[in-house]
Amino acid sequence: MSEAFDRWNVLKKKALEGGGAERVNRHRAAGKLTARERLQTFFDPGTFTELDPFVTHRVDTFGLDERRIPGDGVVTGWGEVEGRPVCAFAQDATVFGGALGEAHAMKIVKVMETARKAGVPIVGLDDSGGARIQEGVLSLGGYGEVFYRNVILSGVVPQLSLVLGPCAGGAVYSPALTDFVIMAKGTGQMFITGPDVVRAVTGEEVTMEALGGAEAHAELSGVSHFTVESDRAAIELARRLLGYWPLNNLEDPPAAPAAAPPDTAAKELETLVPEDANAPYDVHGILDRVVDTESFLEVQAEWAANVVVGFARLEGRAVGVVANNPAVLAGTLDINASIKAARFVRFCDAFNLPLVTFVDVPGFLPGTAQEHGGIIRHGAKLLYAYADATVPMLTVILRKAYGGAYDVMCSKHLGGDLNLAWPTAEIAVMGADGAVNILFRRELEGAPESERETLRAKLTGDYRREFLNPYLAAERGYIDDVIDPADTRARLIAGLRMLATKRDDRPARKHGNLPL
Repeated sequence: MSEAFDRWNVLKKKALEGGGAERVNRHRAAGKLTARERLQTFFDPGTFTELDPFVTHRVDTFGLDERRIPGDGVVTGWGEVEGRPVCAFAQDATVFGGALGEAHAMKIVKVMETARKAGVPIVGLDDSGGARIQEGVLSLGGYGEVFYRNVILSGVVPQLSLVLGPCAGGAVYSPALTDFVIMAKGTGQMFITGPDVVRAVTGEEVTMEALGGAEAHAELSGVSHFTVESDRAAIELARRLLGYWPLNNLEDPPAAPAAAPPDTAAKELETLVPEDANAPYDVHGILDRVVDTESFLEVQAEWAANVVVGFARLEGRAVGVVANNPAVLAGTLDINASIKAARFVRFCDAFNLPLVTFVDVPGFLPGTAQEHGGIIRHGAKLLYAYADATVPMLTVILRKAYGGAYDVMCSKHLGGDLNLAWPTAEIAVMGADGAVNILFRRELEGAPESERETLRAKLTGDYRREFLNPYLAAERGYIDDVIDPADTRARLIAGLRMLATKRDDRPARKHGNLPL
């Protein structure tokens, strides 16, 4: 009996040691937690249950027969976050550099399958040099198995990736397939081909950080959704994110105690939108005065900032927020903003988060770069996302809602359930200046040059008074009510209560065809 326990203790100790003291010390010296420390920090104390700690690879070539480490470079299992069950895996960079082989992949697949069957989120803490070259096609097959589960689980349980070290080659596609990516600044990197390959193929000189660091993916590519300073900050953010989401697509998001903004917030709203229709302002000021205090968690803040998306609470209920931001590109919709908002809308719809949309949009960004880049196709993604959504959808038009962008931003015509407008709303095909130039072109051309600008000013003023308002839309029921800005929070909360039991049947189909 003692011999059996001795063997168990030896193997258990070896699994806990990872790649050995020297590698572990180097790992920590880089400012990183070990795989086990990451999971211990992520889960509520004492709740982590490990799976497959004794699994090893089965490869004998390239000297791997002498390097069998229990766990094979990834720690998997489940535990609780704020008392709710979650599955997770953490790659161990001290073992084979965290490189993925067949056994390593099968451990990840098993915990993903556990998440699917249990209906709980799956969280990956990625720190891997990529495929384990010594295993050849076995490692590639392992990646394919993981990718397949990412797709099968999409829209079924939330998937979250924390990139806390290198994530190279095929390894990047699993985080890209998950719902959200958190990257640690200075340590987390993602790239298909590293600097050496880039240099050899293109002649470009680039560092790992500039090529695929957290800031590059937050600001330039849009691959990353959040940038943090450290492992611990990434884990803290992951725990907060999970608090907005249901365990799976069949449940409602968890509620929290309501936290109303200060009493002065409601009256301050009417002062935030400038009287000058062309003056910029930051929509964050409006969001902070409408949603529960300190509840707004912005997603992809550094990328496509002309649209703001994020999670918030209204009277304790979790919602997804989409808002044009006139402080950036006048709030226009461009390619990146359309992609950003569309994917966020689809996540919220998949996981039963009501959508609250704040509109101040003068249209789509003009220019050859946008047209040739496919703004038609990409803008259609946002239109599709809203029209396809079945969760409660509430819209508030703050100021401009021009042209096709009016339709796209969760209008009544795309299925908006409660569409409100402030008295400052301007719902029209285009602004007054452009409309007058088209509608009264002949009159302006025929007027004496000395009187032309005076006539233009009069026609523009008349057009603005008659057409740039919310009342023509309200007369036709496209707007359910024109409200005092101070009542915005109360009206949204009342709408959410009414729509809490919303059911929206759609024709049976295998799936739609997104304008990819």
